[in-house]
Amino acid sequence: QMSKSTGNFLTLTQAVDKFSADGMRLALADAGDTVEDANFVEAMADAGILRLYTWVEWVKEMIANRDSLRGGPASTFNDRVFASEMNAGIMKTDQNYEK
Repeated sequence: QMSKSTGNFLTLTQAVDKFSADGMRLALADAGDTVEDANFVEAMADAGILRLYTWVEWVKEMIANRDSLRGGPASTFNDRVFASEMNAGIMKTDQNYEK
């Protein structure tokens, strides 16, 4: 956690240099999710960087193996279940934002 009173303090420039802008976005998005004071937790920034790196590696792998992925119409049972769940999620989101 960062606290100016305990000497644990980084400027925005120092934090971006240390964690990257995306690592900072993830950690800041997580800060203050509870009723406690919003604190920037370095462990969350580190974990965010690792998740981003893993995601980028997965995307590279999918692009490299694009030709081996299945194609054609999305008509299997799993395809229909996926589409149904996505549509249900969209409807729930729309209902929550219409209030």
